[in-house]
Amino acid sequence: MYTFPNKLRNIAFALMILGLIGIVYGFLSAPKTVQDVQKIIDSEHGGHHSGAKHESHSETTHVVGAETTHDAHATEDKTKAEQHEETTKPVDSLQEVVAANHEVVEDSTVAEESNLDVAAATAHDTKEVKAEATVDHADHEAEHAEHMLHQLQNKPWAALYVACIFFLLLTMGVLAFYAIQQVAQAGWSPVLFRVMQGITAYLPVASIIFFILLLLSGFHVNHLFVWMNDGVTDPNSPNYDALIAGKSGYLNFAFWISRAAIFLLGWNVYRYLSRKNCLAQDEANDNSFYKKNFKMSAAFLVFFIVSESIMAWDWIMSVDPHWFSTLFGWYVFASFFVSGITTISMVTLYLKSKGYLENVNSSHIHDLSKFMFGISVFWTYLWFSQFMLIWYSNIPEEVTYFKTRIEQFNLPFFGAVVMNFVFPFLVLINTDFKRIAPIVVGAGVVILFGHYIDFFNMIMPATVGDQWFIGVSEIASLLFFLGLFIFVVFTALTKAPLTPKRNPFIEESKHFHY
Repeated sequence: MYTFPNKLRNIAFALMILGLIGIVYGFLSAPKTVQDVQKIIDSEHGGHHSGAKHESHSETTHVVGAETTHDAHATEDKTKAEQHEETTKPVDSLQEVVAANHEVVEDSTVAEESNLDVAAATAHDTKEVKAEATVDHADHEAEHAEHMLHQLQNKPWAALYVACIFFLLLTMGVLAFYAIQQVAQAGWSPVLFRVMQGITAYLPVASIIFFILLLLSGFHVNHLFVWMNDGVTDPNSPNYDALIAGKSGYLNFAFWISRAAIFLLGWNVYRYLSRKNCLAQDEANDNSFYKKNFKMSAAFLVFFIVSESIMAWDWIMSVDPHWFSTLFGWYVFASFFVSGITTISMVTLYLKSKGYLENVNSSHIHDLSKFMFGISVFWTYLWFSQFMLIWYSNIPEEVTYFKTRIEQFNLPFFGAVVMNFVFPFLVLINTDFKRIAPIVVGAGVVILFGHYIDFFNMIMPATVGDQWFIGVSEIASLLFFLGLFIFVVFTALTKAPLTPKRNPFIEESKHFHY
């Protein structure tokens, strides 16, 4: 029987405590009002905007004044010249001279009044244009500040959501791999079944936390899912979105949360019953419980492949409901499937290093490493296929997904490809390296972190936009769920012997060599 070491237990508790403190800090430090956001904007840009406005105002006033003064002087000079010309003409009588002088004076007065009217009209028009520009600029700044407020308020929620769904689906990857081994009646893997069952013990805990996060989104505690916003399906609302309204038959909270409940419940029921049958098989006199698991695993895989695709649409793709991809379900599956297999390898090597799992040999590690290598290549194939087809077709509502990530998430977007394909490909392509524990662990750490970044790339652009950065909320959320995962998994491993006793293929598995 496995004993949970106090050192590892303390590490798990420390991670959870540090993570919880960071999560709380992330929520408390998020801006609460538009004024808070305006302070952030002002601190980033300083006084440049106000200085520019003042300079522009002074320059406009100077130009307008100069033009008006020049026109007035030109008119005055012309009037004087005309007056001089008129007064030098010979006249027949004094009355004509007086009349001529009177007309000149009147013309001069009218010209001056006209110049004043032109200057006043010009100044008035300039003020109106400036006032309209100021109002438009103020409206734009207010709209930008409000949008930025939603993004920054979403940031701690999105960080929590990414970490939660990553560990949840990682566990689902292990459960799917376990079910595949049952249905395939694989002879090499039964010595690893209890490791897989220990990892999947995290599924009930993760399901509860994740379902609560979904409920909070539906109750508008956060704004992770824009299709849940008020008025998006109402044609009379200023928030009306025709595309989202067209999907409202599918994307509505009641149907959406019902699907989530069915999926999570179905996955947990299979996990519970399959483990129960596996433990019962240890004490049985025949293979009846093994046969039950075989049939149940086959049915589960049918349910899983359907629910997994819908889950990917509901929980990940719908954060950006204007975008869609027919490859997305497979893409998400490849990401968490390779993460689950990598976790099995990591936990197995840890237990092996502590003197447990004496029947696990380098051939078992080699096979797990082959799966890590193969599914990494499969993930890359799906990544490139999705990217190439969408980018080449250049349809606006599709290509926006990648345009946003390339422009605003350039480092994590291409960094994920390096961590999830280039590194594992170069390291694990060598057959001998697949058996060397330190190399497998190093590759596993990079793969797991790379697929966390992959989930980050899938969710963050639609929830926080260009306001993203790896900060306290992201690190704390990752630490909290990592600590919780370690605590639950290694506690579950203490509940049963690490090697099944009555599995029909257990002897073949013990003597497996490749």
